[in-house]
Amino acid sequence: MRNSCRVCAQPFLPQPLLRYENMPSVAQNFPDATTVKNDHGVDLNVMQCSGCGLVQLNSEPVPYFRDVIRAAGYSPEMGAFRREQFAAFLERYGLKGKKIFEAGCGRGEYASLMQECGGEVYGFEHLDASVAECVKNGLRVTKGFVESRDAKIPDAPFDAFLVLNFLEHIPDIRSFLGGISANLAEGGLGLVEVPNFDMILRDQMFCEFMTDHLYYFKKETLCTVLCLNGFEVLECHEVWHSYILSAVVRKKARTELGSFDQHQKKLQAEIGDFLLRFPANSVAVWGAGHAALAVLALAKLGGQIRCVIDSAPFKQNKFTPATHIPILPPATLESDPAIHAVIVMGASYSDEIARTLRDKYRKNISVAILRAHGLEAV
Repeated sequence: MRNSCRVCAQPFLPQPLLRYENMPSVAQNFPDATTVKNDHGVDLNVMQCSGCGLVQLNSEPVPYFRDVIRAAGYSPEMGAFRREQFAAFLERYGLKGKKIFEAGCGRGEYASLMQECGGEVYGFEHLDASVAECVKNGLRVTKGFVESRDAKIPDAPFDAFLVLNFLEHIPDIRSFLGGISANLAEGGLGLVEVPNFDMILRDQMFCEFMTDHLYYFKKETLCTVLCLNGFEVLECHEVWHSYILSAVVRKKARTELGSFDQHQKKLQAEIGDFLLRFPANSVAVWGAGHAALAVLALAKLGGQIRCVIDSAPFKQNKFTPATHIPILPPATLESDPAIHAVIVMGASYSDEIARTLRDKYRKNISVAILRAHGLEAV
């Protein structure tokens, strides 16, 4: 039995929310006349994570968790709903003719409908018989299951994916969603659906707990799980008579910081030009905060700055890390006439420091403030 969350690894709350005894051990693959004597009920402990709040079972998954088994396929009403839903999804997000991957496609019940609506659909299914059925019906389906973040899915990358009432079965959600994300194009979209635990709570549906479903997602916890595993939730709402939570997600983009290098070089050049206006070793910096320390290091100012001025006594008479410039009190501006200029690196305090420098210390000293956009003489 587990004692921590499968998603965020935080411990469960100390006591189960519910404990059911002698429950069915499976919801599929029922025992027959030759195996029923070996069938035994199991106890279910419904736990809640103390961190992310996700409600889940602490038992092991059923042996067939990789297989998607939709016993009844879908009803005419469900078929009409899916056609309308899929058509709207493709239209709204510009996915007609785009490559769409269904993880756990069963016998192709929904993949075929998505294809009818205009998606170029590919499927991944673990159950051999279901894969054979899909291929016989002309669907592009291969045998497999997304086991890890390093999974290689045939025909990737995809523009979008589907996970329809399958996520609640997956013991390692992080690897599963991570593997899907790794096989999506940048900005790839997804439609993720799970049974709606908000409705189960509202209607006190005590019979909904079963070994096949490891997780019980409210809207809040579904969004949390998706966000923790590489996706931005664009929308999430109840569908199909409120039995299903349906989320549209987008693969989170990698944060690009290439422009930081260009800006750093620009500031470094401006500081260098400022230093050339004065005799060597005659410019001080005011500010020994973390940003100032970083600028001193990145601009390679060790040996070029006379001293760093800072009003915090606990920093004075020490040295800047990495650049080893002495840190001195503001009175140094009066006692050291060799300081001809000061670059203020005080972030949001910079204007206040510049006024103090002029009013309290030396009015004739040259002052520049390091702004976000560049070095500004004041």
